[in-house]
Amino acid sequence: MRRLVLLTAMLLAVLAGDLFFAQPALAEGGSSNIVVQTIPGPTVAQKFTERAKSSWPWYLVRGSGMVAAAALVILLLSGIGQVTGYTFRFLEPLTAWASHRALGITFGVAALVHIFSLLFDHFVAFNIWQLLVPWLSTHKPVTIFGVHLGSLYVALGVLSFYLAALTIIVSLLWIEKKPRLWKITHLIAYVIIAFVFVHALFLGTDLAHGFWRWLWIVSGAGVAIAILHRLWRARTV
Repeated sequence: MRRLVLLTAMLLAVLAGDLFFAQPALAEGGSSNIVVQTIPGPTVAQKFTERAKSSWPWYLVRGSGMVAAAALVILLLSGIGQVTGYTFRFLEPLTAWASHRALGITFGVAALVHIFSLLFDHFVAFNIWQLLVPWLSTHKPVTIFGVHLGSLYVALGVLSFYLAALTIIVSLLWIEKKPRLWKITHLIAYVIIAFVFVHALFLGTDLAHGFWRWLWIVSGAGVAIAILHRLWRARTV
């Protein structure tokens, strides 16, 4: 086996030497060498660098959006799991609570980056007011049953950001001082996940088709089942 590996390595070394150190081929007549001319313009590395400089906001929007979506799904499932007791089968109560809190902060930061990185995106132009005020944007207008709903999918993203900010602020500041208010605002999480699901499904670049789209749909179905189980448990207990 070692001999075979050494023989293969020697053969590859010989081929590489032929490719890198071979003399320029002669023309068919054998009287002159082939002249290689340099085409003016940017190199491949320069093109890649320029593309990276112009495209980084788009990648940042995609990456932060995916992080926010994943954090929200896990956040909601872990929260329901704490109420029903399933989470404590895998984590200790203190660890589960700390993880849930960290997931909420992660979701909030990722959503904030997702929104404001759109200001630097050159592919889809947004201004600050279109990112902060629902339905000011004209990106991908929606018409359902003949009713014009404007940029519904963008508006759902803006609304979910405000609702998430309210939930996170109440959770961080008033969980002990106003526990009733904390419980009420936590019910908003069900609205947030619905808004984010539709927003990502119809605007997400990676969710347009294929594996990621089906994974998002399955994740949404799983969250919906967990919510129904939570509501049923609250009614019967």
